[in-house]
Amino acid sequence: MTFAEALDYLLSLGYETLTIKLGLENTETLLVALGNPQEQLPAVQIAGTNGKGSTAAFLDSICRASGIRVGLFTSPHLVSITERIQIDGQQVSEDQFAHLTRTVKQTAEELVARGKLQTLPTFFEHITAIALLAFRETEVELAILETGLGGRLDSTTAAGAEIVAITPVAMDHQEYLGTTLQEIAGEKAAIIRPGTTAIIAPQEEAALEVIMRRCESVGVQPRLIDSCYREQVQTGGGEATADGRCIVTFDRDSARYENVTVALRGRHQSVNALTAIALAEALREHGFQIPKRAIVRGIETAKHPGRLEIWKGSPRFLFDGAHNPAAARALREYLDEFVKDPIVMIFGAMRDKALGEMTAALFPQADRVILTTLDNPRAASIDALVAVVPEDFDQGRILRASSVDEALQLARTVTPIDGVVCVTGSLYLVGAAQQALRQQAAAQTADSASTAG
Repeated sequence: MTFAEALDYLLSLGYETLTIKLGLENTETLLVALGNPQEQLPAVQIAGTNGKGSTAAFLDSICRASGIRVGLFTSPHLVSITERIQIDGQQVSEDQFAHLTRTVKQTAEELVARGKLQTLPTFFEHITAIALLAFRETEVELAILETGLGGRLDSTTAAGAEIVAITPVAMDHQEYLGTTLQEIAGEKAAIIRPGTTAIIAPQEEAALEVIMRRCESVGVQPRLIDSCYREQVQTGGGEATADGRCIVTFDRDSARYENVTVALRGRHQSVNALTAIALAEALREHGFQIPKRAIVRGIETAKHPGRLEIWKGSPRFLFDGAHNPAAARALREYLDEFVKDPIVMIFGAMRDKALGEMTAALFPQADRVILTTLDNPRAASIDALVAVVPEDFDQGRILRASSVDEALQLARTVTPIDGVVCVTGSLYLVGAAQQALRQQAAAQTADSASTAG
């Protein structure tokens, strides 16, 4: 099986979210048939609405700085599906991904043929099994698993992680997880099981009450990130670099980490960094050698593409996959504090998101807004985006582009030399824009070489 064939097969299972099937039975049956790879390595599972990917990136960086061979599983990807499975900071190769996909595909088909499964596992169930198989084959010492959706019935929960974390819970994916913050928190809190070590990031009161009840019901004493800390770092307190990297002192009972420059931009990332520190300290209690200097180095060198990521140039590009109201507000706070140059915003999003709240948070900060759509079955049409433009926003500042390529071309035309092009609304949009920009740069390089020749 080639990489292209592996990708075609996985995509044939249906679009990742539209064909989602919450439940652990298929994943558990598939993992048993694969020899239960999850039982051969300790794991950390991270759930939450916002910040779980960044927390995973910080923890991965800390572990690698400690010399731990770590496997990282995240979603979604920006450009290549191989981004989702990393071993020691490197994506699996396309050949390795194809090999693993073939193994999982054959196993799944055999289970269906024998009547052990009613239907083939979903796209995400396949990818979860592929990741766990990759970690076993490469003999990682620790798996870090970002929950895909929810927690209670998400495929990653089948790994039975000994250490779990819940990052801030907010409204998102209501069609799957519930229509209230309490219902959504309940789905995510279900990853806390008897015997787990549970790290809880600052939460809204309604969500925290649900999480605390879950902990009590399963006999787990939660480790709460101090809410006063969030107040300190998220309301303009503390120093920061010009481009928005906070310089924070993390004061823990176990240690004091002074004047740490958080690698990921935005004040909200300090909470994610602190959550990762708490996870690292929990891992230390489980026998992992994680020195203080590795924690500091990990926080200061972590990378998480597509989250307040800046590409230098003229104009500069700022990418942030703010895909729900809470994430949009975090982006707006960053723009308010750290971006003083004119902003041209390229905005595209999925139609099942709270688009009105997102546009209300983001559009007022932009000099121009370019609305665009994506080659994605969930994508909101341009007409749908126009319908949710804030009423008091000047319609003359709205532009339309029928594709991402057209949006980028239009942005280059209308953005001043000292301006910033902010690409936001969806990680899928960020990925498509970055891929298009790389292709354009490669074409320009080829043209220059041809002309010079």
